[in-house]
Amino acid sequence: MRLAFYALLIVPLGAADFIRDVYPVLERGGCAGCHNPNGVASGTRLKLPEEHGATLDLGKSLHVLVNRTDAEKSLLLSKPTGRVAHAGGKRIEPGSADEKILREWVDYLATAPIESLRVATVKKEAGPAKRALRRLTHAQYNNTVRDLLGDSSRLADSFPPEDFIGGFRNQYPGQNASPMLTEAYSVAAEKLARQAFRTGDSRGLVPCKPTGVADVVCRDRFLKEFGRKAFRRPLTSIELARYQKLFSSEKQFYAGAQLALEAMLQSPAFLMRVEHGRDPSQQGYEVASKLSYAIWNSTPDDALLNAAAKGELSTVAGVERETRRLLAAEKAHDSVKEFLTDWLRLDRLNGTIRERRQYPMFTPELTVAMAEESRRLAEALIWKRGNFMEFFSATYSYLNSDLAKVYGVTAPSAEYAKVELPANTDRAGILGHASFLTATSKPAETSPTARGLFVREQFLCQEVPQPPPGVSTNLPPITKEKPVTTRERLKIHLSSPSCSSCHSLIDPIGFGMEKFDAIGARREKLRVTVQPERQSKEKPVNFDLDLDTSGWVAGLVGAEGTSAGFNSPRELGKLLAGSVQCQECVVKQAFRYLMGRHESAADALAIERAAQEFRASGFQFQEMLVSLVKWTTYPPPAAVTKN
Repeated sequence: MRLAFYALLIVPLGAADFIRDVYPVLERGGCAGCHNPNGVASGTRLKLPEEHGATLDLGKSLHVLVNRTDAEKSLLLSKPTGRVAHAGGKRIEPGSADEKILREWVDYLATAPIESLRVATVKKEAGPAKRALRRLTHAQYNNTVRDLLGDSSRLADSFPPEDFIGGFRNQYPGQNASPMLTEAYSVAAEKLARQAFRTGDSRGLVPCKPTGVADVVCRDRFLKEFGRKAFRRPLTSIELARYQKLFSSEKQFYAGAQLALEAMLQSPAFLMRVEHGRDPSQQGYEVASKLSYAIWNSTPDDALLNAAAKGELSTVAGVERETRRLLAAEKAHDSVKEFLTDWLRLDRLNGTIRERRQYPMFTPELTVAMAEESRRLAEALIWKRGNFMEFFSATYSYLNSDLAKVYGVTAPSAEYAKVELPANTDRAGILGHASFLTATSKPAETSPTARGLFVREQFLCQEVPQPPPGVSTNLPPITKEKPVTTRERLKIHLSSPSCSSCHSLIDPIGFGMEKFDAIGARREKLRVTVQPERQSKEKPVNFDLDLDTSGWVAGLVGAEGTSAGFNSPRELGKLLAGSVQCQECVVKQAFRYLMGRHESAADALAIERAAQEFRASGFQFQEMLVSLVKWTTYPPPAAVTKN
């Protein structure tokens, strides 16, 4: 009898079944496209799993979106049907069968005893480490060759270019070795080996003085010691025998050393890194390699390899100790610079073009200065242990004379000296930098859509769904009879249901930065030029139009209502700096770079712990790196939470 009573509390007779009926309604409405851990609505109370994982507990948790005194006014019902303003637009047609199913579930949640809707306490477990085989990126190849051979020729710069996948160039899906890349490795190995022994052993790669080609003691010492450095672990007996045979096929000692070195530089053991392999005896060396490439973007030094050999990397304390040592070295700047270049997409500035008459100050040298400004601000905060969230809100920057002219401020006494930005410039942090404002613009005009999308994806870690196939991206032309601003032309996005659900989430962010043109210079009005017809003798006509720079970020946690309003990059930067979503996104972006992949549910605990320690440190970037490295190496203890 008691069991039957509790069964009625869970799902009363006549109610829709959440797993069978209700969840498919949410799927058909596309709710999971935004309401997932990395969706544009990730900060709202409606959270759906990344993959199909409908459970009764999930259905019961939706009671927080139900008005128990007036079910008709429940957000769970009124938002997707468009009866209440919804950033995602109308997802379920009022009066449809789907609405009826959802209404039944809302009625159940509104009337069921609240205790029956509470989800049981659960234990959040860290997932098992994933086995990974990662190729050296081109930057890592160059750094490794530099530290291994003392060669700074940067041969990998001429390798086939790497693609950006998931925001970075080091992600698993793009790490295949194509035939062209394999050939490039072969040619590079030959050049590097030849250069290393061009005049004997001028670089000191052989740790002993050979007495002749038959000096097997010196030969084996070289093979073992260099092999340990090149493979980031000791050679196996089979590998040693292979290189001994290859070495001895030459009639001169250094010729044998050159041949063995060339072969090692083409080995998968050199070109690939194993993380979480199956051999327990190699675990310490795998951890050493992970730490070194995470912090130095290069190969482990002898001290780190020795720590691995002694078992000192088998604990969280040991990993943290070595991570801090690596961070204190100058080489740590290499990895950070590579991360910043990818995360901020500073590569987009290379080869950028602008209409010369419209932007006479724009030069290739200026784009170099743009990238340098952004890197210098970030690196100052990182290496001087400042609050990294100032990267979004800093009212100062590091300018040269060219950038100062674009910004309309007094040039600093020295190139890239620290400059306070007057309040009337409306600039602050990365959002006020010419690098961001230029990289998200078109050759002749700004792009509020591109700017808003960049903020969503790079600074809030939110994935905006791709536009439907076949959608026209052309905006209405400007005519003499109706000269309009970019904002007014973009209204076409909001008039189409297939476009408005996404553009309403990104365009308003870009609108708040419209007082900055396509090279990041401030403007009070928008000048539009209407060109005459080809055969016409009329002259171009210019119009100076007033700008509406009111913008908002729908769904930003901590803001009043559902949208955070702003009118300038300075105001938006302050909002982002104080936003939990942005703070956690910094952690996620660092994770993605360090791990070479996007996070999964199994990584949630490590990322959550790193975010907590990042916040507790006053948002010191170095502390966040230490946390990510140690907790992704040895997952933290399970945490008890309540849904």
